[in-house]
Amino acid sequence: MDIVKVFSQNMKKYRLEKHLSQVALAEKAGLHRTYISAIECGRRSIALENVQRIAEALEIETYLLFLNKEN
Repeated sequence: MDIVKVFSQNMKKYRLEKHLSQVALAEKAGLHRTYISAIECGRRSIALENVQRIAEALEIETYLLFLNKEN
């Protein structure tokens, strides 16, 4: 299991379900839009503090971003 890939796919899925652009999510999470883009593309790892910020901005439980739903 590639945890970075799972996280990035889940983040994008929840962002789209909330009808948020990358810019809007970045603003809600207090992060830069290019950082959000890089995470979704799997080009960046992410600090745990930022995981929490993204989960709060998406209004979901943090653990949901790590669930591998393919298995």
